[in-house]
Amino acid sequence: MGDEDLYPPDRLAAAQRATADAGLDALLLPPGSDLRYLTGYHAHALERLTCLVLPATGEPTLVVPTLERPAAEASPAPRAGVRIVDHPDGSDPYPLVVRALGGPVGAVGLGDRMWAEQVLALRAALPGSTQRLAGEVLRGLRLRKSPAEVAALRSAGAAIDAVHARMAQWLRPGRTEAQVAADISVAIREAGHATADFAIVAAGPNGASPHHGTSDRVIGLGEPVVVDIGGTMPSGYCSDSTRCYVLGTPPPEYLDYYEVLHAAQRAAVGAVRPGVSAAAVDAVARDVISEAGYGAAFLHRTGHGIGLDGHEDPYLVAGNTRPLEPGMAFSVEPGIYLAGRHGARIEDIVVCTPDGVERLNTISRELVRL
Repeated sequence: MGDEDLYPPDRLAAAQRATADAGLDALLLPPGSDLRYLTGYHAHALERLTCLVLPATGEPTLVVPTLERPAAEASPAPRAGVRIVDHPDGSDPYPLVVRALGGPVGAVGLGDRMWAEQVLALRAALPGSTQRLAGEVLRGLRLRKSPAEVAALRSAGAAIDAVHARMAQWLRPGRTEAQVAADISVAIREAGHATADFAIVAAGPNGASPHHGTSDRVIGLGEPVVVDIGGTMPSGYCSDSTRCYVLGTPPPEYLDYYEVLHAAQRAAVGAVRPGVSAAAVDAVARDVISEAGYGAAFLHRTGHGIGLDGHEDPYLVAGNTRPLEPGMAFSVEPGIYLAGRHGARIEDIVVCTPDGVERLNTISRELVRL
């Protein structure tokens, strides 16, 4: 799978058509997933301006610092028809953006996560332009993954599964959460990821905090442990998977609600198919947990989209009536959290297919006893 499969040149033309349809004259995109999606260029976010100027019609231009020009030229961007211009240290790069636009324009879409200092500088350079979010245009393009993108996410899922399969090497009584997380982070890279993005190891009462992270707390015998891990592959596509472990015999109540959680996750994945709304999948998981009496302990949405970002559209949450479509990839991760005691979450990445769903994480979802 090469760059042209994951980052095809025709994406730029599709984005230009969508830009025009949205009533925008251009998109202005900083380093980040949108820039990589359109050009394949994995740019560094620096105080020096990097900005893709994508007019609704005309030639795309990538404005880069002079010292970053070699990296930009080595990326797929030039092959996609992107002209590169650079600015040396000490010069003002914003006139280059105006020049690439062909002069003042009426409305521009700025990268959703562009730094405020760049937003304000562009406002000063284009005083007559309305600023909107580029996400209005790009969200619809990125929602549906291509076969090559699904293959990249499938590889990411297999890589993170391989890390969970090794958990018995590191997760032992007497070790701290932080020690286990450090070993996991090394293993994430060993499994083929370019970066280890996070390793949540939450034992005992810490498991009741969904985003606990780690601490120097020593893991005790009989304690349930939530392990939520993920990274970014060389392709740029992300992994994210949660499994639960116990060192010895867990509390009886934990076994009871873990079975509820397992049933909820299984039911929610089974509900995924084209035409079903994101909110409906969330409701399936939530109903199973609520009917068992744990509704108040399910603290978060059921899932988030994944791709070049670890969290992106679509979000499986109440109120999101967007129908699922083939190619949409997202997590299904219900959780139950009992404050002061313990918690559990089961998370798989799945993709909506023309006739249902495919799990991209295939390792067992049973509670693992070590």
